[in-house]
Amino acid sequence: MTEPRWYSQPYPPEGASAAEGVRNQLGRPELDLLTILVRESAQNSWDARDPSSSQPVDYRLDMWTVGPAHAGAWRALLQSGAPSAAYFPLHDTLRRSAIRVLAVSDRGTRGLGGPTRANHAIGPERDFVSFVRNIGEPRERALGGGTYGFGKGIFYLLSKPGTVLVHSRCRTPGGGRETRLIGCTLWKSYVPTENGASGRYTGRHWWGDTSGDVVEPLIGAKAEAVAQRLGLRPFASEETGTTVVVVDPNLDERTPSDTATYLADTIAWHLWPKMISTEAGPLAMRFSVTCDGIDHPVPDPRATRPLNMFVAAYEDMTSPKGRAMECRNPKKYLGRLGLVKRIMPPFAPTSAQRMLNIEDLVHHVCLMRPAELVVTYRPGPKPPSTNLGYAGVFRADETMDGVYAKAEPPTHDAWNPQSLERPESTFVHTTFRRIDEALHGLLSLNGGTRPGASSIALGAASSLFSGLVGGTWGAGGATDYAKPGSTAPRRSGASEDDTQRAAHATRTTVGRPSTAPDTEASTDLGSGDGSSDGSSMTPRRRPRVQYIGDPYYDDRGNASVLVQEFRLPVPGPQRVRIDLAVTLPGTGGRETDPPIGASMPTLVGWEDDAGNLHPMETYVVEGGESVLRALVQPAPDTMTEIVIKVEAVKAQ
Repeated sequence: MTEPRWYSQPYPPEGASAAEGVRNQLGRPELDLLTILVRESAQNSWDARDPSSSQPVDYRLDMWTVGPAHAGAWRALLQSGAPSAAYFPLHDTLRRSAIRVLAVSDRGTRGLGGPTRANHAIGPERDFVSFVRNIGEPRERALGGGTYGFGKGIFYLLSKPGTVLVHSRCRTPGGGRETRLIGCTLWKSYVPTENGASGRYTGRHWWGDTSGDVVEPLIGAKAEAVAQRLGLRPFASEETGTTVVVVDPNLDERTPSDTATYLADTIAWHLWPKMISTEAGPLAMRFSVTCDGIDHPVPDPRATRPLNMFVAAYEDMTSPKGRAMECRNPKKYLGRLGLVKRIMPPFAPTSAQRMLNIEDLVHHVCLMRPAELVVTYRPGPKPPSTNLGYAGVFRADETMDGVYAKAEPPTHDAWNPQSLERPESTFVHTTFRRIDEALHGLLSLNGGTRPGASSIALGAASSLFSGLVGGTWGAGGATDYAKPGSTAPRRSGASEDDTQRAAHATRTTVGRPSTAPDTEASTDLGSGDGSSDGSSMTPRRRPRVQYIGDPYYDDRGNASVLVQEFRLPVPGPQRVRIDLAVTLPGTGGRETDPPIGASMPTLVGWEDDAGNLHPMETYVVEGGESVLRALVQPAPDTMTEIVIKVEAVKAQ
């Protein structure tokens, strides 16, 4: 078998593209290289899906260090016929003790089929020459994610020596399957000076079968044999698809393991529409990430906060509740918008979120074209409370796909109306204006909300009792509580509520409440009146509630609830119950009976120290140092007031 060798492209008399020009096609993107790799390669995979298959496209990222069994083949095969190290940095990479690679693979796709020579690619089947040979070819697939094919440059930019291997399996015109293997390097144009060489070279190099007048990929059994020597994953007998191996990827100072985790999270944030099955159809793509054989799971968008808010907005958009967006002059249907607002329990943003400028607050609308690949997350106005958030999804109509595609830069991560002529620029400007109008309605008190408290953004604030919780945009109150362990007696004839009001001094604050120096609060809410036998000689301490900190929001299943932690420090069996009311913003009035059609906060249940939920109105528990939690579903657009009451349970 003829061994593969490198071929370096000289400038022809009529001229050619320099490697630097190809590498610069992506411009200066705001996203990092790994994020662009995920977006562009997954987009290529989606556009190359096999139309005859009903199965999801399998997309995977595998990173590994070439082992001793294959390292010798890499060094021998991939240096043959190469120019000197001054013009070809792959030499330095292969001389190192460890060779690291990143493989981007898809299965259930067409593979890189069609002619292998650009001048023979006359018909519609020209995937191979479009990816390996040509630059800037327009897309052929209707409603595809890509536009002019510049995205393939990311593979070379990510590789420190600018080198990739392309291992593909495609169908032949006769109905069979053919394996192809070729190497490509994009580095810098150069003029060689050693060994009396002359001429000028473009900096584009191909590695393969150089026996003819043009370097060709290794084909069939030859390709499979060399791929096996290099340790590349083989294709199954009926599989088609492509693997692009990035040699010595730039990990941006991350460890390989951290890089794999980052890639998995990036997949979730940028490709989640392909990960969710809907009533309209089955799962579109499956994703996996490994590093040195260890799986790094891709987060489930439905179960990952705050990404699940965008999933909910997508479902709102595809439902009858979705909003039709139109341009009135000239009249044009633009697409559909879904919006949700919710309680936002605190979350720690990941690196992938920060790359999207999504920190600790979600106030964004995800923009996508009909291919349902994320273009960008467009920020909207920030809600005044850190406990509030909203998410939206806008999907362009199929008839408008070409307009939004032309508004995108080569990295497909924005819509730039200034790059369009009228009326197309008007359509994009109007899209943003209609989204802003919908967000204004969402943030008003009369804006639409999803059913249930989990869809209503509320801000927490303590006031008078355990907590006064803001269900809308505004101010709350905070309370200085008595010190933990206080056993101040209740004055004769005073009610429980009177005792609370007398014991607490209230001050008002805006946003997150300021709290007393003590982190716990205690209130004597008991009704016990002495020892269990009625003797006044040895009075029993009254049961009481000791609140622990401010109420906070947390997730329980698919819902966000308000949580108030507390203790019952007095020993003995006790019964707790909850008193819930609402205060409308700005009124200060306490409402225990809802207006017609309005909802009230409800008790979800009592959670014990072991995390078990007891969904009952009253809960009998032994007093002590265990931390208990009251879980409440707040009412929309109100201030929720919580009072926990306790009474002794007499021994039988």
